Amino acid sequence: MICPKCEAEYVKGVTVCADCGTELITKASFAAHLVKHKDWEIVHSTDVMYEAEMIKANLDGAGIESIILSQQDKNFPASGDLSIIKLLVKKADAEDARLIIKDINKS
Repeated sequence: MICPKCEAEYVKGVTVCADCGTELITKASFAAHLVKHKDWEIVHSTDVMYEAEMIKANLDGAGIESIILSQQDKNFPASGDLSIIKLLVKKADAEDARLIIKDINKS
């Protein structure tokens, strides 16, 4: 059994994640829902999380599924943030997403 939210693994018989309270699923079910890189395309890059979250909210509102890929490490104290944050959508939605992002940037 595995938690679909935090990916913690559990022994058979446990049904709820002790870390986050999410209902556990089988490893086979989890593997079927994994994001496959070939199905997604980067439509926006930024260095600030709030910008990525704002664009994601707009895309979600338009019915376009999106994910934020961040390489930020909050456990490593350093001045400034040199990580790049990427916003990905499914390839079939990439053109529509770019039009929405272009419209947001015009405003």
